[in-house]
This record gives sequence, structure tokens and C-alpha cells, in this order.
Amino acid sequence: MIQDFFLHNTYLIGLISFVLGLVGMPIVIRIAKAKGLVVRPNKRMSHEGEIPNIGGLNICFSFLLTYMIFEYDQMSQSQFFLIGLFAIMAVGFIDDVLILTPLAKLFGETLASIALIGFADIRITHLHGIFGIGEIGIIPSYLISLFVLIAIINAVNLIDGIDGLASGLGMLYCLFFAIYFYLVGEKSWSILGICMIGALAVFFLYNVFGHKEKIFMGDSGSLLLGYLLTAFVFRFCEINAYQLVPETYHMTAAPAVAICVLTVPIFDTIRVSLTRIKQHRSPFQPDKNHIHHLLLRTGLNHLQTTGVLLSVSVLFIGLAILGRNWNNWILLITDFALATTMTFALWQVINRQMNAHAEH
Repeated sequence: MIQDFFLHNTYLIGLISFVLGLVGMPIVIRIAKAKGLVVRPNKRMSHEGEIPNIGGLNICFSFLLTYMIFEYDQMSQSQFFLIGLFAIMAVGFIDDVLILTPLAKLFGETLASIALIGFADIRITHLHGIFGIGEIGIIPSYLISLFVLIAIINAVNLIDGIDGLASGLGMLYCLFFAIYFYLVGEKSWSILGICMIGALAVFFLYNVFGHKEKIFMGDSGSLLLGYLLTAFVFRFCEINAYQLVPETYHMTAAPAVAICVLTVPIFDTIRVSLTRIKQHRSPFQPDKNHIHHLLLRTGLNHLQTTGVLLSVSVLFIGLAILGRNWNNWILLITDFALATTMTFALWQVINRQMNAHAEH
């Protein structure tokens, strides 16, 4: 009876995840400090002191425990998906502790993807008419799905550079997919999104307002989040490809809509990677050229920068909803043209500030 009440009021499930996260976070912080699982000040950080960097463990704990409480009857169907989530979190945790090479990290991500794409069979099987292609064979399906998974995971990982940004964007993206899945009758998928929102909300509070109890998400959290968002994208595209949703909510441009929703991390990763390659540097070499770094250069603080990028993401989600039944290419071109224009305008602001500073 109680479970039915929560399942009919799914937002309350997010509250349970939030409460579990509140209980677990002090424990995780205490363990991190005791075991030296912290980030020390360096030239790429603007924070002071040693800060725990395994916030992803608490996100994973509260998220998975809440989901298993309310969806235990689905465990036999989702076991490989959940194994994949745990595996990708483990890859991130190892990277947080040992600092893996890009190749080793990519190998770990690929292994974790086998659970999602191979065993759970959550993958892309239809291209929605892009290049005139509809349903695709199993080998192209595996390869395309793996590419998309690695791309989204690393895009989310790279955007995790300032307080509240990855968790804030994660909550926004999960909210979009949770609402959509709820509207089209995909209850279990909606609950996954709600559980993650609650888990991320606790981390956001500690990460942004924690002060002495501050904690970073670490790769254990960002890879987990990217993995879940990729699964959402796969399911979102699939149910629209095969019209498994009510006609009212069907989106003919589902792939473009998904990219549009995730514009901030995806566009930023493409832009930064191309810039590094143009400068004859490795696309994996870290720098301070990400969109959040550019906004910080205008004088905004971390919270203001996060607020700006969340607002921009809402704008792109609005574009996604507006163009949900456009041609895929038209929506994608519009999306990238808008992102390029906004980035160019930001550089103009930065250059004007630099010139004004030089004159003084």
C-alpha cells in the first residue's frame, strides 16, 4: 500500500533518495578524509585545502538503493543495466584514486558498456531517417551505440569543472527525461530519473554550499551520470523510432532532440577538442578553455557561471521541444548555429574586457 502511494506520487521517491543521500554524505566525507581520498590544491583548481573527491559514491548509493526499494520487482529485467552502472562508477573511482591514463580509462568505459549495450540490450537500433537510414543491423548498432556512450560519458566528465555545474545540469537533464518517460507510460525509466535527481540534489548542496564539508563529484560521479544519461538517450530514441509512445508525445526528430537537450556538454567537448587539435595538442590534454572557464574569465563566480549555463540549457531544451518534429538536420543545424553564435558573443565580451584591462 505504501509503495503504491509512492509509485503514484513519483516525486516523493526523489525525496527518499535525497534523505538517503543526506544520511550517507557525512559518512562518505569522513571516510574520504580518513583515507586521504582528497584533491589537493593545484594550478588547475581555485579551491583551497584538501577536498574529498569521491562524492560519486554517495550519489551511487542513494540512487541505486532508492531504485531497488521501489522497483525491486523489475530487478530481473534491469540487473545488467544496474551492473553496468556499478561498473562505470567503479572505473571512475579507480581513476579518482589512481589517475588512469586516457587509454586505460577508455578501456574501462568500453568494458562497462558491454553490460548496457550487449547484455541489457539498451542501444540504438534505428537512425530515424538520418542519411536516409532507418533500422540498422546488429554490428552497426553495437558500434554506433558504443561511440555515443563514450562520447556522452566523456562530455559529462569534462563539463564537471566548477561547483554545481555537472550536478545542476544532471538534475535538469534527468528532470526532462523523467517527465517525458512519465508522460509516455515508461514508469521504471521515469523513476530512474527521479532517483538520480534526489541523489544529485544532496551532492549539489554539499558541493556548492558545503564550505568545510565540501566534496567533489569525482569521476565516480560524472561517469555514472553520463552512463545513465546515455541510457536515457537510447531509450528515448528507441521508443520514438518504433512509435511506442502516444501520438501526442511522439518526436520524429528524437536523436536531434536528445543532442539539443545535452548541447552544453556536447558542443563544449567538440569545440575544445577541435581547438586542441588545431593547436597540435592532444584532445585529451587538460586546459582552461571549457565554456565554464570562459565565463569565469568574465568575472562571474562559480555559482553565477553554473546559473548561466543552467539557464542556457533551459533555452536549448525549449528549442528541442519546439523542433521535436522538424527534420533532424534542421534542428541540429539550428542548435549548433545558436551554440556557435553564443560562444562567439562570449569571446567578444572576453576580448573587450582584455583590451580594456590592457589600456589601463
